[in-house]
Amino acid sequence: MLLLDEPLAALDVSAAPAVRALLRDVLRSGERIAFVVTHDVLDALALADRAVVIEAGHIAEAGTVRDVLSRPRSDFAARIAGLNLLAGEVVRGGAGRGEGLTSADGVFVHGVVDAHCGAGDPGVAVFAPHAVAVYTSAPEGSPRNVFEVTVRELEARGSVVLVTGAVGATTVAAEITAGSAADLDLVPGARVHFVVKATEVAVHARK
Repeated sequence: MLLLDEPLAALDVSAAPAVRALLRDVLRSGERIAFVVTHDVLDALALADRAVVIEAGHIAEAGTVRDVLSRPRSDFAARIAGLNLLAGEVVRGGAGRGEGLTSADGVFVHGVVDAHCGAGDPGVAVFAPHAVAVYTSAPEGSPRNVFEVTVRELEARGSVVLVTGAVGATTVAAEITAGSAADLDLVPGARVHFVVKATEVAVHARK
């Protein structure tokens, strides 16, 4: 049995992929059990069969790596996976609102609801930052979520810019090109609209 505590954290960018590949080969041989402690999603994807997310000394969630990273149930796990998450109650149609989720602070999010969720169940609405478009004025058209937000922060990540703002009390991120950020004249404090199609929002049970 191996315990690997941040095994790649001190390696440079050229050495880390080679060591990760070596560890993958060793661990996939089926002759060893390993516990890998990491903050890097790549490590989890390459090395692990199952993932356990620890928050404040407690297990926030556990399951297969695919399930934990693609269907997070806690804000902490969503941040690790790089996804947006709003928690609240599942809505199953009615009153002309369609299906989705009402967040804890009353924000309604249109989305595709998991078949196992019932109306009123505790749930989460999850969507990727790259699925969020940013507009200076609210657009019209196909069913979508439009959230008016104040830009909190801009973070350059290679060829894209991560724009964060608040939807209710929850921080939400949009990923746009640097050119789009310049065209929109985005700065902290600017008022914009985050727009995401309902088909890009997955609603599933929180527990």
